[in-house]
Amino acid sequence: MGGAEKTTFVMQDAFAGSKVCVDFVNKNSFRGLKEDDVIELGRFSTCQPFNALKGIHNFKTKTRFLNNCDLVIYSGSYAPCAVQNQSKGKKILYCHTIPRFAYDLYDHYLESIPFFACPVFKMLVAYVRKSYERAFSQMDTVIANSQNVRLRIKKYLNADAMVIHPPVETSVFKWIDQHDYYLSTARLEKYKRVDLIVSAFKKMPHKKLIVASGGAELENLKKLAANASNITFTGWIAHAELVRLTGNAIATIYLPKDEDFGMSPVESMAAGKPVIGAKEGGVLETVLDGKTGLLIEPEVGEIVRAVNVLDSARAAEMKEQCVERARQFDIKCFVSKLKQAACT
Repeated sequence: MGGAEKTTFVMQDAFAGSKVCVDFVNKNSFRGLKEDDVIELGRFSTCQPFNALKGIHNFKTKTRFLNNCDLVIYSGSYAPCAVQNQSKGKKILYCHTIPRFAYDLYDHYLESIPFFACPVFKMLVAYVRKSYERAFSQMDTVIANSQNVRLRIKKYLNADAMVIHPPVETSVFKWIDQHDYYLSTARLEKYKRVDLIVSAFKKMPHKKLIVASGGAELENLKKLAANASNITFTGWIAHAELVRLTGNAIATIYLPKDEDFGMSPVESMAAGKPVIGAKEGGVLETVLDGKTGLLIEPEVGEIVRAVNVLDSARAAEMKEQCVERARQFDIKCFVSKLKQAACT
């Protein structure tokens, strides 16, 4: 359950009687899901290139029931392609981001795949761009989840959007205590830069780090840590455990590459925990440098410096400012703004 999924269910709750339509559901990640509230178009798959093609195809061909809808909120990279089947009513795109592998992270992904796969990747990108841009042009209202994503839309699609930040359960995350560790909760993918955090703590054996997430880079990061006794990997954890770990940390560290928005820093601040964040992307819209955390260049040396500056005493001093800042991103604010956009 990532930020986009959390936002989807808040949207569903905001509009009584609505349903969520998805390409597929990983049942292991959504065990408490009410199946009557969800329309599943396809089947679960771990093959990412195939998922893109499958997702676009399913949303284009299996959503003719949208013809009778008065309001549809589209989200995700491929769901907007279903808009061609909605003949009436309001069409709203809530954009967490445009498909990043096809736009701003195109070069990053192209460099990371074998040369023989590049022609196939380029064909996939061309198809995704064509499908997404056609769907984008049919929306009545486009909402970006951050100013960062709004600028991305302007740069790559030459269009504008209003901004409504995602909802955060600020009442759930609370200060519990202050133990002796720093916390990383970013998904373990290369562009999340958790490797920099691990490398920094290898240089600080007297400082503890808990990496509380999973992802494709988990085993590589464990190898990088080289069994360092001050670094712990939990793998994927339940939400209650995330709340506990956040509430007991000194501070959290969040350094993704040009993050769309980033709900994790807000959750951290809601618990009164400051954030060491990358000085770029959506983090610039949430963390107040020197007040609710430290904004740094994503470099190992900068992480080491920030951890030493943001010790337990300095972190505790930021507690109240963190909590106050997080309230600005509460669920109630999001729902109110979303309903207003739906009615105009």
